[in-house]
Amino acid sequence: MPTDRITEFLRELLVRQLTTWLPAALHRSRRATVALAGVDAGSAEATLRLVATHGDQVRGRQVTVLVLADADADLPARLGPIEAELPAEVTVHLLPGDAYRLPVAVKAAGAAGAPLFSFVHLPGAVTPKLLTAATNGRAGELLLHTADSSRDVLVSAGFPLVAEVGPVLPGGEAAGVVAFGSRSDRSLEAVRDALWAIGADLGLSYRDPLDPTGTTVDVAGDPDLEPLARELLAELRAGGPRQVTELRRHTLTATVYRAADANLALTDLLDAGVLRRERESGRLAGDETITATR
Repeated sequence: MPTDRITEFLRELLVRQLTTWLPAALHRSRRATVALAGVDAGSAEATLRLVATHGDQVRGRQVTVLVLADADADLPARLGPIEAELPAEVTVHLLPGDAYRLPVAVKAAGAAGAPLFSFVHLPGAVTPKLLTAATNGRAGELLLHTADSSRDVLVSAGFPLVAEVGPVLPGGEAAGVVAFGSRSDRSLEAVRDALWAIGADLGLSYRDPLDPTGTTVDVAGDPDLEPLARELLAELRAGGPRQVTELRRHTLTATVYRAADANLALTDLLDAGVLRRERESGRLAGDETITATR
């Protein structure tokens, strides 16, 4: 498996999502924790550099960065120079061990009650204990890279909003599953937008890990919205009228598409006459109800 391409993909995804998450976390809380488990040294370096770029927002608050690293002897030397340039309010803990030690690390850092962002690469099975630690009560968000779908266990652990994609490398080789667990629709939209932007840059396509057909969606250029339109129409026929906000959320949690794609697909279905909207014209608003006509 082309490990370098996967590593680059995961690192870029981490940086992009943290760029969205960190300012929002510091806006609503005076403490925030970032936990990295099972990631490469380059991702740890990129995280510290990102935190450093938010120095003005960090001042007067407390940011803790946990790095769980297994047998990487030169990691302290690599992180040391970056750590020396961080604001005094940022504390970095480099801890030995694999990703399964995340619950111990989070507890030791005193992260309870404050926003927690965890990025975990897990080659083995997902455990309830690890996921419970990542939820951090109701204050956690989790990016998870595993071999298989973990949607059901993420929901059971306390993440009400879960999105998954299976990255497919150029040439058709699968690269595991990326899952995101959150309580925030905004975070859910941000991670999906980041996935599509990175996928386009690296020439990836995505599949739904739970789709037995293994159908892939090309994320470069204008996507084929026909599969999404079929899914939204089936959802409306089965569940009855829904607000646009609910259909956008369904798109993010049940397909590989973006929320903006939902609006385009709904517009196509409205033009085809198989859906009816509340308002006669104008932009589709989140609180507008959509009904299947047949």
